[in-house]
Amino acid sequence: MKNYQNIKSFDDLIEVEHGKLGTESRNQFEEKSQMFIISEMLKEARKQANLTQEQLADRTGTKKSYISKLENGKGNVQLSTLIRIFEIGLNKRVGLTFL
Repeated sequence: MKNYQNIKSFDDLIEVEHGKLGTESRNQFEEKSQMFIISEMLKEARKQANLTQEQLADRTGTKKSYISKLENGKGNVQLSTLIRIFEIGLNKRVGLTFL
């Protein structure tokens, strides 16, 4: 059973649930979290542009099923494809920040 008594922050909770930074379980959690964020951003941007998944796929040379997988956090995406989807398909600029 996990000990939640000394948790004082969200970071403490994440560490109890998923381990310290750099551990395999924490890395998997962080990767899934980032994919979730990307999928939600993609879905929101597509809807704001009033595009269907199929229309976005046509604009970017991908398939509707691929857009669907990304929006559901189920697909692996190459950075170049992600940039093409946002910049060409959705007319959004992409910036990266390394922490």
